[in-house]
Amino acid sequence: MATHHSHYDPENSTTHYTVLPDQPESAGSGHRKSLKVVSGILLSSFFLLSLVFVIVNQSSDLSQKNSHSSETLTPALSRGVSQGVSEKTFRDVSGGSLSYYPWTNAMLTWQRTAYHFQPQKNWMNDPNGPLYHKGWYHLFYQYNPDSAIWGNITWGHAISTDLIHWLYLPFALVPDQWYDINGVWTGSATFLPDGQIMMLYTGDTNDYVQVQNLAYPANLSDPLLIDWVKYRGNPVMVPPPGIGVKDFRDPTTAWTGPQNGQWLLTIGSKIGKTGIAIVYGTSNFTNFKLLDGVLHAVPGTGMWECVDFYPVSTDEANGLDTSYNGPGIKHVLKASLDDDKHDYYAIGTYDPVKNKWTPDNPQLDVGIGLRLDYGKYYASKTFYDPKEQRRILWGWIGETDSEAADLLKGWASVQSIPRTVLYDKETRTHVLQWPVKEIESLRIGDPLVKRVNLQPGSIELVHVDSAAQLDVEASFEVDKAALEGTIEADVGFNCSTSGGAAKRGILGPFGVVVIADQTLSELTPVYFYIAKGPDGRAETYFCADETRSSEAPGVAKQVYGSSVPVLDDEQHSMRLLVDHSIVESFAQGGRTVITSRIYPTKAINGAARLFVFNNATRASVTASLKIWSLESADIRSFPLDQL
Repeated sequence: MATHHSHYDPENSTTHYTVLPDQPESAGSGHRKSLKVVSGILLSSFFLLSLVFVIVNQSSDLSQKNSHSSETLTPALSRGVSQGVSEKTFRDVSGGSLSYYPWTNAMLTWQRTAYHFQPQKNWMNDPNGPLYHKGWYHLFYQYNPDSAIWGNITWGHAISTDLIHWLYLPFALVPDQWYDINGVWTGSATFLPDGQIMMLYTGDTNDYVQVQNLAYPANLSDPLLIDWVKYRGNPVMVPPPGIGVKDFRDPTTAWTGPQNGQWLLTIGSKIGKTGIAIVYGTSNFTNFKLLDGVLHAVPGTGMWECVDFYPVSTDEANGLDTSYNGPGIKHVLKASLDDDKHDYYAIGTYDPVKNKWTPDNPQLDVGIGLRLDYGKYYASKTFYDPKEQRRILWGWIGETDSEAADLLKGWASVQSIPRTVLYDKETRTHVLQWPVKEIESLRIGDPLVKRVNLQPGSIELVHVDSAAQLDVEASFEVDKAALEGTIEADVGFNCSTSGGAAKRGILGPFGVVVIADQTLSELTPVYFYIAKGPDGRAETYFCADETRSSEAPGVAKQVYGSSVPVLDDEQHSMRLLVDHSIVESFAQGGRTVITSRIYPTKAINGAARLFVFNNATRASVTASLKIWSLESADIRSFPLDQL
């Protein structure tokens, strides 16, 4: 692709928002690294090669071993915490040690997704600075160029015209300066009125201090944004008094402030055990002033990472640019809690003059109320898409297997399918998350349409071409007589402690079983469960059960989920995106969402099956299904000869 290159000259720009040097301190395109970084990579590579050698010796020939082993592996060393970020090692398997499983090449190959974004190899975590520029969507992401475990964090870069098919580009930012030598961490993009893009990101310094840095495109006329310049005056923000040097990270997209020419942004932190969002103001993105007070604080929630802050319309069905405010506008405040590794959000009112955000319902405040996703989902980030006038949400979907398995397969983590985010005008307490409409371009032909009457305790096979890549829409009509005739049922139900889909109740569970084998020795049910209190009020829960998702030890086998509002005129409805080792499940139009990672040993390739079921003891359920098989997305490297 031929592009006209005109280097951005900040000093001759007519805008009063941007004052930057015309000589870059360093180009961030990833073509060069400092000797320190190279040395670090060599040392870490030696360590990793040693680890792989041990693992390979333990596993012998993976393609020929089919029996279980009694060997155990010591859980991997903690990664990330010593440098001041959240844990980047999966450590939720109980027992203190991981039983080794002889994964075959077929099993590991099957786990790679078909239409979720992931690099060709190695480790990935947080989505960074997503934006739309000159016909291309840009995704930057935390990436380790050297291994399938966390470390050497660099910004990967990929582009797409439709958010589904992606082209990998050269690295955007690499750790090659004293202020980011230990990692180019999470950041966000802001568009200025003149079209300039300000990319603020957290750098981990040579002394392991978290600072905020500025980068910007070397050539705005390049739609691919190949080359990035780091501001030679970096860092532009350092930890203020009272804030720990490892508790100051992840700047948000900026929004216009109440004063003319002012921009504001927020950064996550903590004071003691109180999670906070502090706000900085600037007029030029090189000089920042800390505002008095905090945007918001919630005691007991710990460190707030990857804070996100954006407006939603209470009247319209469009997304809003980050600077919108006024009548008919609410603001969503979201934080990724370092303490429990979940993304929480709340809806409230923002007063830019007082620099305060107030939740609509203090009982549903950030960190103590609603979660964006009740499964494996973290470090999410939204951006405004001016092309389609929508707000799009990305999230990091980590692994829930062992690092040993990740090293064997050569990669770790995927990004969620991008989701549109809207205010739920019906409940007025939730946001609605829904897969971007472009995912429907992968649907193959007409859907399989099926209506099934499920008696209590029944399960039925649904014949599909490929159960590993599906888009499933399902609604369930519960027998009204049983529902109204039940006085009290399963009061105090909780997805995570319920025992999963095998635990039968009067009014549930009922739903869809994905990635199951024919004998149901491996299966992942996604389902509704209706509890009813003595006051006659029914409360619906939406759950995903991984307890029998794999016969392998050393992988997560949890029951995820939460309650979901089901209004009087609504049927129980769900949509499932099934993509090999990841299942994204959306209930009631996206009020409650669950992402699951699964690692089956038998329910793979042609052996994978799909079922519908009703495990209630009293209520019959009628299921209505629309099921599409999905093609694979085209995700590959950009032709370098066209750069």
